[in-house]
Amino acid sequence: MTEKQFSHNFEKAEEDLPPRKVYSFTDYPQIEALLPFNLESSHYSQGVPIAVDLGRTAVRVGMAGTRDPFLNFPTLSARYRDRKTNRPSTFVGYDVFFESTIKANMRNPYDGQMLTNWEAVEKIFDFSFLHLGVDSDSKVSNPIVMNETLATPLSQRQNLSQILFETYNVPSVAYGVDSLFSYYQNDGKSGMVVGTNHEATHVIPVLDSRPLIDISKRINVGGHQLYDFMKCSIGLKYPYFPTRLNDWQIQSLVQDHCFVSKDFGQEIRHSLDLDYLEKNDITIEAPFNEIIKEEKTEEQLKLEEQKRKENIKKLQDQAKVKRLEKLQLKQKDFEYYTKIKDSFNTMTKREVIDTIREAGFDDEADLNKYLSNLEKSLKKAKLLDTNDDDESGDDESKYDFSLLDKPSAELNPEELKEKRRLRLIKSNIDSKIRARKEKEEAIREAEEVRQKDIEFRNTDLENWTKQKRQLLDNVVKRRKERIKLKDELGDRKSRASQQRMRNIASLADDGPAGNSGNQNGSGNGNNKRRHNVTIDNDPNDTFGANDDDWAIYRDIAGVDDEELSAEELEEIYLLEKQLLEFDPNFTMEDTQERQFNYRNSTIHKFLRGPRDFDNEDQHQLHQIHLNVERIRIPEIMFQPSITGIDQAGVVEVVEDTLLRRLPQELGFSGDISACEPVKNVFKDIFLTGGCTLFPNFQERMEKEVRMFSPTNVPFNVRVAKDPMLDAWRGMAKWAYNEYKLNNSKGFWTRQQYDEFGIHYMTENGFGCINLT
Repeated sequence: MTEKQFSHNFEKAEEDLPPRKVYSFTDYPQIEALLPFNLESSHYSQGVPIAVDLGRTAVRVGMAGTRDPFLNFPTLSARYRDRKTNRPSTFVGYDVFFESTIKANMRNPYDGQMLTNWEAVEKIFDFSFLHLGVDSDSKVSNPIVMNETLATPLSQRQNLSQILFETYNVPSVAYGVDSLFSYYQNDGKSGMVVGTNHEATHVIPVLDSRPLIDISKRINVGGHQLYDFMKCSIGLKYPYFPTRLNDWQIQSLVQDHCFVSKDFGQEIRHSLDLDYLEKNDITIEAPFNEIIKEEKTEEQLKLEEQKRKENIKKLQDQAKVKRLEKLQLKQKDFEYYTKIKDSFNTMTKREVIDTIREAGFDDEADLNKYLSNLEKSLKKAKLLDTNDDDESGDDESKYDFSLLDKPSAELNPEELKEKRRLRLIKSNIDSKIRARKEKEEAIREAEEVRQKDIEFRNTDLENWTKQKRQLLDNVVKRRKERIKLKDELGDRKSRASQQRMRNIASLADDGPAGNSGNQNGSGNGNNKRRHNVTIDNDPNDTFGANDDDWAIYRDIAGVDDEELSAEELEEIYLLEKQLLEFDPNFTMEDTQERQFNYRNSTIHKFLRGPRDFDNEDQHQLHQIHLNVERIRIPEIMFQPSITGIDQAGVVEVVEDTLLRRLPQELGFSGDISACEPVKNVFKDIFLTGGCTLFPNFQERMEKEVRMFSPTNVPFNVRVAKDPMLDAWRGMAKWAYNEYKLNNSKGFWTRQQYDEFGIHYMTENGFGCINLT
């Protein structure tokens, strides 16, 4: 049963908008075979440096002097033991996605920005060197160039160098920051390098190919923080989403659908406008097994419809019989208590009090209230019964009731049987005639009330509108409280739910009343609890005497009070219709339909986008909408405080470095437009790393730099040609140039490692290589 709808029809039909594009989640890659060995295309040769970019998300390995890395795979490894052979195996890179059992054991060697799983690092090196085609005997005869994070701890270099020198016997190693290698690949000399990676963002000024490490800064915001924020946002936005999103899917949401806002403050204010949502709201659907209903033939549909009508007719007949039974019981009860009340005229005050208490009432007012409620219930039941009966059933001309006037002693058994049948028919017809008259009387009274209302409106419109508005507010308030109570009852810890359990316990503990004699032969005793009319007429069951009890029953049974909701909606609709017609201050915007329209609901637009939502559509139940998140996630780069990180954004750090720290480092004071080194840095603000791939990132940086840069100092903001691969290409380019010049100045040799030990690295600054 669906709720009856009432509408003023003031809302125009929704325009024929094109269907919205639905994207799918990007899941883990599906591979059909393990990575083969392709040694011919690796271009391996002994003595040529090998560039290894061991990043947090990807590993890139290749020979120096080549354009692109030969290997590019995720920084993942997994240990797996075959149950049949009981042999352990290690899988690296995309091979971990070969089977689900292997994928379940995948691990990353990083913990934050630091390498912690050195066994996994060694497996990654084995995988890389084998696929690259290293054929040296128990050693790698090639110099190694590797990346490292800015200001890496000594323990990181120590463990990594021990693996390379002692396990693989490499002749020399060079370390460098990946963003500086990317700057070198893009022919940078002097500038401000802004490098973003998975865990942090680094701001490094460079003068004449020399990085100024002393005034470099790190911001603890990178891809990882963006992914975590997206994961938390989706979890809070859709707490009951039927599918659990994995890390790969979360990363795809950020990488594929987010962009940097050119004016975040202005755009976020309009991010839930319908026009904005139509253009920028993204719908992503999770995979699920859709249950396709079998299409039935026309004949099957007709048979089902016929069967459904028969069932409805059967249920209606059963309900009618029960309703008549209840009506008769209520009628007897009403007559019994009316007779008691009428007998008060011949009793003393003391006798009246005793009679009322014997009947189970507190006082006469309690008895009158009970009779009043019972009378209203009888009228309503009779009117309902009258509407269900056909008019032809009340025609007395169809029957001959003369047999009822004859004495029973003069009738034979067949005539006695017919007399009883006619008496029942006569009683039924008389009851219907009385009910019809009562209905006509109710219609007449309603018409009188309506006429009085019209007269009141014509004579005093101001007070009439005030009264109607008050009535409307009361109905709306009552409806909201009922809906709120219904929602609270779904939470077993709420106050309403606990009160309901106390009511249930109270009903269960209510013992049966004592037996007492029957006073009028109607089956009713002298205790009110035994006279209350119930469905099964149990004299010990008092539930239902109070109309509010049925609300408790509906809560316990889990049945929606749809009838009550329909009555409230109809009353609201009629009041609003009158106010719209006669109250000039009451507009369409004041109606409940307009206020609860999904187009005006901020929550709906945030959760479900600019279109209507069907909670029975399986596709829509498995969809999420990205709107505010598309600009809010990348904004963390500029405002880390959004996620609670107490640090400055990338623009603020660049501004502080350019205007204050860099001139101080150079020993310059005064107008920076007169300082050529600072002006050279302004001319080349270089962006690299995965986060710079967001659309509008460069435009946003240009806008922010323009706001703080001096008017007479020109500036330029540029992005790396390939923010993802230029770091490795810079490593390979620098290493190959050193190899051709036979220059090992930037490398740390095995002889130096054996002679000076691991602490030698802290003295020569190999952490950031001189890129000259």
